[in-house]
Amino acid sequence: MEIKSGAKEFVISRAAAWYIVIICSLLYTVNYMDRQVLSITTDLIKKDLGLSDSQIGTIQTLFFLSMAFFAFPAAYLVDRWSRTKTVSVMALVWSAFTFMTGMGKSFLGVLIPRFMVGVGEAGFTSGGTPLIGAAFPDKGRSLVMGIFNMAVPLGTALGLILGGAISVKYGWRMAFYIFTVPGVLLALLALYMKDYKTVRNIDEFGQKISFFRSAVSLFSIPTLKWLYIGFGLQNFMCFAFLVWAAPLVMRTNEVDAQKAGMLVGIIGLMAIVGSIFGGLTADIWQKKNKRGRMLTAATSLLVATVLFFFMILFDVRGVGYVIGILYGIFSIFPVPSISAVTQDVTPPSLKGVAWGMAVFCCYVFGGAWSPILVGAISDSLGSGAFGIKTGLMVTTLGGLAGAFFYWLSARHYSVDMEKAQKHILEAD
Repeated sequence: MEIKSGAKEFVISRAAAWYIVIICSLLYTVNYMDRQVLSITTDLIKKDLGLSDSQIGTIQTLFFLSMAFFAFPAAYLVDRWSRTKTVSVMALVWSAFTFMTGMGKSFLGVLIPRFMVGVGEAGFTSGGTPLIGAAFPDKGRSLVMGIFNMAVPLGTALGLILGGAISVKYGWRMAFYIFTVPGVLLALLALYMKDYKTVRNIDEFGQKISFFRSAVSLFSIPTLKWLYIGFGLQNFMCFAFLVWAAPLVMRTNEVDAQKAGMLVGIIGLMAIVGSIFGGLTADIWQKKNKRGRMLTAATSLLVATVLFFFMILFDVRGVGYVIGILYGIFSIFPVPSISAVTQDVTPPSLKGVAWGMAVFCCYVFGGAWSPILVGAISDSLGSGAFGIKTGLMVTTLGGLAGAFFYWLSARHYSVDMEKAQKHILEAD
């Protein structure tokens, strides 16, 4: 809403602001732990249940599609109901179905609860991103988003390392059971986060703007339109790595899940560095150039794509593993920038759905399709290391295209941000 007399701006204490960051970041970490536990247990599940790479790819793709199709409705709910309550409920749902995935005894027994894990995870970042964005001033927003997005590599690494260790010692089902616990505890703590006032989304005639019109209005902002397409293409490459990197290392190096989880987990941990420096770089560049955040995203994705190609070319071992360490740093470099940009160019009534649409697009425009594509390529080439390697190298085309669309987004960013600056957040 526009600034008006009598409106009390949303301002919270430093302690309350950091409480939001801590709880949301820990929940985001658990979110990614629960995603990666299936990746590291892939070969164990295949052996136990008699599944193929194509079936594993189908489970992962439907998981991502469930997140895609529920992301925007959940985000719409976030902006109409409550960010804190939505975050809490989502965490409870994905934790419950993570537990049920461990109980699966067939293809459908894993696929259905896994689909529901995606439903639970769909709305989390749509609540967490605007909460964090509202709690910190614009100038430092990329940095704090970088801290929040450290959860992606941290959760990825913990999911791989702990999931691998637990599954080797106690079986793949136990990994799912154990990973359920922290999500439930953090869901309860999330209810104590401070929230800003929910704003009615109305047009110039005072009429409520519908779900569909909210979606369309986001694509009327040029910065977001190109950002969403670029984000999807970026994740066409990134999600393929998240799903298939551990099986590739297991097959090329002939190691068990625990060792593969450690090797790939270390690459994932490097993204913590990338998350922080990605946020810092974006804020510094933004001070010098009004398009700095989006230029950071475009440049870093291009670098990440080149590193990804050579990492896979050299089988993620020897020089390939060293390149993989560098890829780990740059893989998440664009995310703090684009997280901040979705909040920079939108009014209060659309901040949640702005990120919800980003989540939707990241899967539908790319991320959801690469797991099943790589699995199909692998099966067509004999279900060995070469097939996974070939499939992963194909996905670099998404990274190159994504960098181009980020560059297109950067051309509109400064103008769209100026339009959004007349709006304020009000205290609840």
